[in-house]
Amino acid sequence: MVTLEDVAKQAGVSLATASRVLNGSTRQVGATLRARVEQAADELGYRANIAAQTLARGASNVIGIVVHDLTDPYFAALADGAMRAAATEGLLVMVGTTHRDPEQEIAYVATLNAQRVRAVLLVGSRVADPAVTGRLRDELARYQAGGGRAACVGQDLLGVDTVAPANREGAAALARSLAGLGHRRFAVLAGPPHLVTAADRCAGFAGALEELGLPAPRVVHGPFDRDGGYAAAHQIGDATCVFAVNDVMAVGALAAYRERGIRVPEDVSVAGFDDIVTLRDHVPALTTVRLPLKDMGARALELALGEAETVVAEKVAGEVVLRESVRRMA
Repeated sequence: MVTLEDVAKQAGVSLATASRVLNGSTRQVGATLRARVEQAADELGYRANIAAQTLARGASNVIGIVVHDLTDPYFAALADGAMRAAATEGLLVMVGTTHRDPEQEIAYVATLNAQRVRAVLLVGSRVADPAVTGRLRDELARYQAGGGRAACVGQDLLGVDTVAPANREGAAALARSLAGLGHRRFAVLAGPPHLVTAADRCAGFAGALEELGLPAPRVVHGPFDRDGGYAAAHQIGDATCVFAVNDVMAVGALAAYRERGIRVPEDVSVAGFDDIVTLRDHVPALTTVRLPLKDMGARALELALGEAETVVAEKVAGEVVLRESVRRMA
């Protein structure tokens, strides 16, 4: 049976463009591209799927948002930004959490496809497993072939519109700022090595230290959550400054130091990444790399519902914010 992918390949256009032409989308496609797609469909004998046409016309007013962990303020803020943007469009939202299980993420996309939701938004890091990423990418392609729309917040690896935080660059900027305060002995609470976000932040931080001619940091891996930071902090030796690759790990490290009577920042400085909202009430205030989380969620939804003919990947820079958890060395 001739598929929409076959038509797109024959016409030399994206799958999304072929879907808009043949599945009745209200989004405009240029006359030249439309003619190429229609000609390819005629030559191949393609027949559009009625259910796909219904989806492409936007009959569904439901958006599916899939996140790794809703108890993590990082994901909660991104989801909140997307949900608020959806509300302004009169759209309803279904939210699913994967508990960081890549197989569950793939299953969610398949389920949302079966339910013919209008758009799917994936929020979270990819894993360093090309086979798993490829299967998720294929599942999204099947969904899009039926007229669905998709976007993600994370790495640009899925063939959909992407809002990509500049993790390496942000961590490198933080390392340079901390080194500028006189720190020379660093440790990194690096999270899981298979998680691309964690690996990129660790690599960016370590790379900047190397460029500055400073010793390599001690790297401790562990879970990408508060308990992971708490446990990893117990393994740090004589570092004067500890960088946790996300804020919730940094909060766990602060708790571990507090329990052991280690003063922050007098005895050790601590920094994180993300600038989650719960840091507003934390003492000492945490040095971090600020990302506009709610804006990122809203922008991802905008891309999923947008008019771009080609896949869009937008990198979002972080901003180093120095606070009381880090001191200047004498």
